[in-house]
Amino acid sequence: MDFLSLGYIAFTAISLVLYYKLPRLHQWKVLLVANLVFYLLVGRQNIIFILFTAFTVWYGALVLDKYKASFAEEKKAAESREAKKALKTRYQNKKRLVLFLVLILNFGVLAFMKYFRVMGSWGQGLLVPLGISFYTFQATSYIVDIHGEKYEAEKSFFRFLLFVSFFPQLIQGPINRYDKLGVQFGKEHTWSGERAKRAIILILFGLMKKYAVANMLTDSIARIFDSPADTIPGSLVVCGILLYSVQQYADFSGGIDIVLGVAQLFDLEMMPNFRQPYFAVSLGDFWRRWHISLGAWMRDYVFYPFALLKPMQNFGKWCSKHLGKHFGRVLPAGIANILVFFLVGVWHGADMHYVWWGLYNGIIIALSDILEPSFGRLSEILHIPVKSKGMHVFRVIRTFIIVNIGWYFDRIEDMAQCMACFGRTLFHFHGDEFLFSFKNVCLNSDTVKPMYVLGGMGIALVGTIVIFVVSLWKERNPESDIYERYGSQAKVGISWVFLALMILVSFVFTTSTGGFLYANF
Repeated sequence: MDFLSLGYIAFTAISLVLYYKLPRLHQWKVLLVANLVFYLLVGRQNIIFILFTAFTVWYGALVLDKYKASFAEEKKAAESREAKKALKTRYQNKKRLVLFLVLILNFGVLAFMKYFRVMGSWGQGLLVPLGISFYTFQATSYIVDIHGEKYEAEKSFFRFLLFVSFFPQLIQGPINRYDKLGVQFGKEHTWSGERAKRAIILILFGLMKKYAVANMLTDSIARIFDSPADTIPGSLVVCGILLYSVQQYADFSGGIDIVLGVAQLFDLEMMPNFRQPYFAVSLGDFWRRWHISLGAWMRDYVFYPFALLKPMQNFGKWCSKHLGKHFGRVLPAGIANILVFFLVGVWHGADMHYVWWGLYNGIIIALSDILEPSFGRLSEILHIPVKSKGMHVFRVIRTFIIVNIGWYFDRIEDMAQCMACFGRTLFHFHGDEFLFSFKNVCLNSDTVKPMYVLGGMGIALVGTIVIFVVSLWKERNPESDIYERYGSQAKVGISWVFLALMILVSFVFTTSTGGFLYANF
């Protein structure tokens, strides 16, 4: 169900009316029914999967809570230290068994639906359930937190199902935590006109990103990378990668803006997912700003647990002893980072180009940590003012280039074509052929009307400038609220009109009606 479809708008409006008209005790029930109806409308044949995930995780958490209570009682009755130690060992083993069973069950279903199903003849009739990656990650983070005794388990299955199935986030996240989002469902929520204004601006801004920027560029990017690499110059390849960089950011962050805005209409705050990623000063910094909720999930549930394994700790001690403290710190972290990005690549899909993209990012981050002292010494030798504005701008541009090299692996699915495009970029750039190639590939009148392409790119350019200006303001004023500073009644109205016009004008030039990129993950 598309965010801008009449069906989605009507569905959200009806849900909001019922949500605020009914007493507080019934608000969460309205949302639960809305979630289930939404999922039935978009994929009723696969609702069993989200119910399976919700039930197994919820029940597993209850079992863990039961073990915890039982352990506390038995520990009081134990008389000797040896008995208490044996009791604790047995308790921890039982907890791990429950946790591993729940994780294996749910990630097994995820792996089957996203990977193994497409490799064999069985299960071919099943569609990948909407949001399976997002709700699986969200649900499993809950049971890992219960295992770590971060908070008490939710006793009501239906309240937990509400947390897992909250309909705005099903299309593309973000991946929320129970102690941040789940606890909000039990509170009283009242309608606020001021909050609604903020939410509508955020939703319109997200729709503008998607329809007036991302969709305007989709077909041109496809024409560039569908062309044989040996027929286009490297300058056009670079153009395609830069356009893809804009398209992907506008598409994903635009969708997240809409999700956060719809959640705000229900008086719910969700985890942010973007923080001006293209102003990052390193690749590691970029990934702390892009898809923040996935990065935080990987950090908390993969990176730290892996880095704290006894073999990894022993490896770190060995490195410190034989190679120095710096290597003892960065080598285990580098291995953990490579593992994290390998898994992120696998999370994106079964195609190998995603794995290579993940490994590229993990290896670059690991190498940058290892070489950090060398960079520091080189800066001292060359007398480079590392804290100057010029150096900051250099780091931003350098990071942007490194990120865009990674987009080659992400966008160009065939590795032979990808390597050929790299070759054209490095050895056959031919900037003098750019205009001819752009006209021949993107403005070919045999396949498309040039007026629509150029008009769409003009709209996308205006939208990109708006995104850049807003992002620059946020980057310079991280503690300020742009709405509070510039949110007068007149300016809010002008913003609504401008964003709505951008969206409407984009429909005149649109040649692509594809869904959100991250809905496929």
